[in-house]
Amino acid sequence: MIYPIGLKMVGVVVGLLLIAAHCFALWRSGEGVQWLKDFPRSRAAGTVLIIIAGIWSLILVRTMDLGEFAGLRNIMSGGVVVGAFLAWRYLEEFLAVRALGMLALLSSEPLLEAAYFKPDPTRLLVVVLAYAWIVLGLFWVGIPWVLRDQVRWLTQNLARYRAAAWGGVVYGVLVLACALIFWH
Repeated sequence: MIYPIGLKMVGVVVGLLLIAAHCFALWRSGEGVQWLKDFPRSRAAGTVLIIIAGIWSLILVRTMDLGEFAGLRNIMSGGVVVGAFLAWRYLEEFLAVRALGMLALLSSEPLLEAAYFKPDPTRLLVVVLAYAWIVLGLFWVGIPWVLRDQVRWLTQNLARYRAAAWGGVVYGVLVLACALIFWH
């Protein structure tokens, strides 16, 4: 196991984050719509997210069991640092989207690991979310303008935006409730 955290802890954290983010999106709808529209080309958001993704990746390379590649740990660590810097320096177009995609991919692993071999079928709430992040993350890293198009579609209609935000709140409440009631 890379992440020694249980399904209950993952469920509580993910549920609370989903509820908080989507409630904020409902509470500040106008600002949320504008922020979403500005996000794909935001250099500041891209810088923060690529730093987080780089540090997370570096921690993984430095701490996880690399098996027969353990002798390459220092080279891989250097590659992560250089890669993060080069991405920040030269991927100005949609850097925030690419970095968000990287974080979506990194974030999905703890969710899947926590739900692995758990008998409760409600764990699939976390598994489905993780696989959604994986699919979206792959698209956002490889084809970053997809997020711009997704944001444009979502924000064309305020009712659609609010429905999506309410959907996030409901999903977060379901995950949190399952974490507190069923998951150990």
